[in-house]
Amino acid sequence: MALSTRSINYPRWPGAMVIALVLVLTLGTLLAVLWRAEGVGGLGRAEWAAVRFTVLQAILSAAASVVLAIPVARALSRRRFPGRSVLITLLGAPFILPVIVAVMGLLAVFGRNGLLNDAIALAGGDRISIYGLGGVVLAHVFFNLPLAVRMILQGWIAIPSERFRLVVSLGASVSTMLERPMLRAVLPGAFMAIFLICLTSFAVALVLGGGPKATTVELAIYQAVRFDFDLGRAALLAAVQFGLSIIAALAAWFITVPEGFGAGLDRVMPRWDGATLWARLCDVVAIAFAAAFLILPLSMVILKGVIGLSDLPVSVLPAIARSVSVAAVSTALTIAAAVLLSMRGGRAVGLASALPLAASSLVVGTGLFVVVQPVFNPAKLALLVTALMNALMALPFALRVIAPAFERVEADYGRLADSIGMTGWARVRIAVLPRIRKPLGFAAGLAAALSMGDLGVIALFATSDQQTLPLLMYQLMGSYRADAASGAALVLLGLSLCAFWIFDRGGRVDADA
Repeated sequence: MALSTRSINYPRWPGAMVIALVLVLTLGTLLAVLWRAEGVGGLGRAEWAAVRFTVLQAILSAAASVVLAIPVARALSRRRFPGRSVLITLLGAPFILPVIVAVMGLLAVFGRNGLLNDAIALAGGDRISIYGLGGVVLAHVFFNLPLAVRMILQGWIAIPSERFRLVVSLGASVSTMLERPMLRAVLPGAFMAIFLICLTSFAVALVLGGGPKATTVELAIYQAVRFDFDLGRAALLAAVQFGLSIIAALAAWFITVPEGFGAGLDRVMPRWDGATLWARLCDVVAIAFAAAFLILPLSMVILKGVIGLSDLPVSVLPAIARSVSVAAVSTALTIAAAVLLSMRGGRAVGLASALPLAASSLVVGTGLFVVVQPVFNPAKLALLVTALMNALMALPFALRVIAPAFERVEADYGRLADSIGMTGWARVRIAVLPRIRKPLGFAAGLAAALSMGDLGVIALFATSDQQTLPLLMYQLMGSYRADAASGAALVLLGLSLCAFWIFDRGGRVDADA
């Protein structure tokens, strides 16, 4: 529906207020950061090293994720087996998995006392360290390999099955005629999307960074504020981080995936290009690798977490309460903002989807710290700012779910609502919200899970009596209380999955009635 028609049917000012708030929290905080920054000449050797490491690890992580995803996506595209749909669904799990929990799982498998090093030691080899560049890249691949598989798999699915039959009947190479052109179209966009995600990663570098040689820009911002209280250097680094993110976001925006294969008959046909024994073996290995890489760390989190539950400190209960409270407020803000922006439609949705992705929560948090610190103690606002930042970071994902559903309702019922003069809030309450209940529930589940496991702004602002569960878990790891940290990881994993399930299930109950 055109923006002019949307403006008549719905009030415009709520969406305008949301856009204004997004602009203040992104561009406004950037201006505050630039005001405190010392200029590019203020970057020292350590800061430039952090910039180089940030870009290097993002490039390596994106490249490894995309390269490893190609055989997995190809195997899933040409194989049908029991549990295939479950595995594809499982590929979405790392997105809602708390970063700190996933890192614990990876340490249990690849850490110094993990399964891999134990096997190496039994074989007579020397134990290897996961900390540093290798560990950061490994963790990012764990999170982003499933995303890359899903993106590339869509490229294979978009090729009509009749094209495979035609190419094989002509005796031509499927790889040359179909797969390589598709990959040339899909891979750049997948690479840039994952590069942007890795560029703004904080918790992974915080736990696995491994010293000055493995420090990202966001980790350097955290250290400048928390340990040195050098707001000028933190502001300068935040400006650099924002610039890197803007460049990556623009590159990802302009790299599109063209559809160059036309339409088919939507029939599922045998993939003769995968009929050879070698092709089957490669597909089995690729699928087994992906499944083990995802399931084994999660299994270790559960196993060690059960053992460590008895070692949890008393402070875990207030930390749980704070995490749940922050997630509830953040989710409410996210859904309200997404609905109001969907009412306005048009460029408002695109703007609110792009800006938060370019501005990481730590950069925005630094800007707020710069603004608030001269007149108020930022620590007193830690939980409120964390909820606000989590809502801002979850907004692009919620919009991708809610805005299209809003459009479909308008397309299906808009003329009927117009004919009876239903406009404004009544139109939203009666005609729209009941019909987008499923997308609302799913978006709320995503927002709640992402907020529950966030370890970003809270680490910048919070004091010892304001710990959320992820921050408490990180502090337990830092004090070498591995069993207690494992127990906290299990609790956090359960809370995140329960939050997602409750909201997602709530959106499905009686939604079709």
